[in-house]
Amino acid sequence: MEKIVIVGASSGIGADLARILAKEGHKVAALARRFDRLEELRSEYPNNIFIYEHDVLQPETVPDLMLQIGKDMDGIDTLIYSSGVMPDVSKDPYGFANDKAMVDVNITGAIAWINEAAKRFEAAGRGTIVGIGSVAGVRGRGAQPVYNASKGFLHIYLESLRNRIAKKGVKVTTVKPGPVDTEMTKGLSMPMMMPSRTAAEIIAKNRHCGNEIYLSFKLKVIFFILRNIPSFLFRRLKI
Repeated sequence: MEKIVIVGASSGIGADLARILAKEGHKVAALARRFDRLEELRSEYPNNIFIYEHDVLQPETVPDLMLQIGKDMDGIDTLIYSSGVMPDVSKDPYGFANDKAMVDVNITGAIAWINEAAKRFEAAGRGTIVGIGSVAGVRGRGAQPVYNASKGFLHIYLESLRNRIAKKGVKVTTVKPGPVDTEMTKGLSMPMMMPSRTAAEIIAKNRHCGNEIYLSFKLKVIFFILRNIPSFLFRRLKI
């Protein structure tokens, strides 16, 4: 039985990760702003899910909260950072408020939680950190510059952290899903995976692979090609 913290567990991938892991018998600390959603989640697995109201826009609360979670669950083995926002910027493509929200949640919140977990796990000589990135972070596409950049930052940050602490016994995994049918992607017209399937794939692949995870070989090939297209050609693509 593992003791797992999921930041951003009130909906989407995070909620389904919590369901699957709790069903398997693990202890899961589910964190999010929307406490009513967390209460619904706990009602499904009352013996395995611990819930905590938390806003990632308050990074100063992270150390004390992680300490409390460790006491409540008698330890922490894994941290999964699943929080993320992608506001619709089509009406105001240079709106600072939307861009700041993405930086605050997708970058600053991630650093606050992952740094704290890294410090704890490095001291223990064991533990797993999982960051939910996105294929959007592979290249700088024109529609969502800051969202793409925030996920690109997360990818490089996790890789750097992996290079720092893997030798100390800590596993650091970067997950790069394609489009997933969540509240965040509502309104987008493209093929999407369901959150439950995405969560199941993340759990399975993290156990057997780790480091960097694409959820399909097809996505891995497509984004390898996109990453290596020269910039002057990439600008002409309508993607």
